[in-house]
Amino acid sequence: MSPQKDLVIGVDTSTTSCKAIAWDRNGKLAAEGRATLEVLSPEPTFYEHRAEDWWTTLAQTLRSVAAQVGPERIAALCITHQRETFVPVDEQCDPLRQAPLWLDERARAEVDELDRLVGNAHIHDLTGKGPSKIQSLPKLLWLLHHEPDVMQRAYKYVDVHAFLVHRLTGRWVTSVASADPMGLIDMRNCTWAVDLMHAVGLDPSKFVELAPPGTIIGALSEVAARQTGLLAGLPVVAGAGDGQCAGLGANITGPGRAYQNLGTAMVSGAHADHYVADRSFRTLCSPIPGAYVTEVALGGGTFIINWLVERFAPDLRNVNLSLSAEELLEAAASKLPPGSLGLMLVPYWNAVMPPYWDAHATGVTIGWTGAHRREHFYRAILEGIAFEERLGIEGMERAIGTPIHELIVMGGGSRSALWCQIIADICGKRVTRASTTEATCLGAGIMAAAAVGWYPSPVEAANAMTATERSFEPDERTQAVYNRLYNEVYRDLFPALKKYVDRLSKLTYGED
Repeated sequence: MSPQKDLVIGVDTSTTSCKAIAWDRNGKLAAEGRATLEVLSPEPTFYEHRAEDWWTTLAQTLRSVAAQVGPERIAALCITHQRETFVPVDEQCDPLRQAPLWLDERARAEVDELDRLVGNAHIHDLTGKGPSKIQSLPKLLWLLHHEPDVMQRAYKYVDVHAFLVHRLTGRWVTSVASADPMGLIDMRNCTWAVDLMHAVGLDPSKFVELAPPGTIIGALSEVAARQTGLLAGLPVVAGAGDGQCAGLGANITGPGRAYQNLGTAMVSGAHADHYVADRSFRTLCSPIPGAYVTEVALGGGTFIINWLVERFAPDLRNVNLSLSAEELLEAAASKLPPGSLGLMLVPYWNAVMPPYWDAHATGVTIGWTGAHRREHFYRAILEGIAFEERLGIEGMERAIGTPIHELIVMGGGSRSALWCQIIADICGKRVTRASTTEATCLGAGIMAAAAVGWYPSPVEAANAMTATERSFEPDERTQAVYNRLYNEVYRDLFPALKKYVDRLSKLTYGED
């Protein structure tokens, strides 16, 4: 390796944007490029991307990085991405339709159909994933029912990683840690679950080759080099989904710590040395070969906060040019006592995966009085997501048998000191900010750095390239208040209301 190749690129193609960041050997950001991705909603509850936008935004951001630092300095490139999102393509890797996103809700009925066809308990044990409309499997089944011509014409069904790797290298290959959130991987053997595919009517030949995460899976083609501004032959490294990469970028490589990504979705996970499946979490392939990630994923993270501002506080957007609407709400909410004057929220705006695995779940808010204002609702959202985090952590600790002492937080929500303190008080754990809000992109950079030999393994690379900042310790008095609310109200709230929530959802969506 030439001494001048002193940078690696981590790419994150997320729900709302594509980011390419060049990192040095110490995990310091050297250059970045960003481009926005448009979320389309052709029908209510349908959410899609134009898959071609994944490539145009990637090429744009890579050109920006190359122009800033020079393409000759780049040693390798690795991709992380939104999970579960996929698209059917033809032999030239051209999309045959728009790509259903992870937050798309069209496949509610197919979740129940999978239970009848195969059994959700068996699917969970095999794939590490309980029944959820977020995963690709029920949406693929939906396409078989509603767009059979597209499914028949498709040469491959590709996740975001596979699509971009083909555009970069011409190879039909993806990382097993990128494909496994689709819900079609035999997690014990790290292979496609071929019997499951046959059982639901999917053709296994239409899925791409799997490669271990962190391995070099191709080289940048001449065509892609011209479009990206990088040098042909650049190694492309098998990446992982955004949640797993966020954990690596937070240096969660052993027991005792977990990460919490406060982004559009709230994703929290811990390291596991062996495969374990439990209703309290979903299990994913780790960016560290041979290891796993136990993860709690909640579709409503900052999504709910954005929803609140859009629907109930648009007037705050132009009140104070120096503060955002969210910052104004936070300033008011920080003056309120814990518990939001009795207002409590279950944050299932986008259904729920662990621990209930209920595709029909909806959000619940109780305790309204005439005294409540928008800031109470805002604080209740922060508290509700933190209560859900505690529910997930307790389940992980029981199943793995290892206590978690510290949460490393990242993502846009981690900038909120109020939210970090609420999480510490509710979970009874130290909460520490990652030194970068771009831990997901850094995780991809760490994988690239290990792949080209800068470090012996992703573990050593993570130790060298990550850092933390401010920590928040639980406040004993506030923690006592939250303990009562959690144990006496929150923990049993959704189970107590479940049959009514299910009935309301089925009546609303016409699924009876």
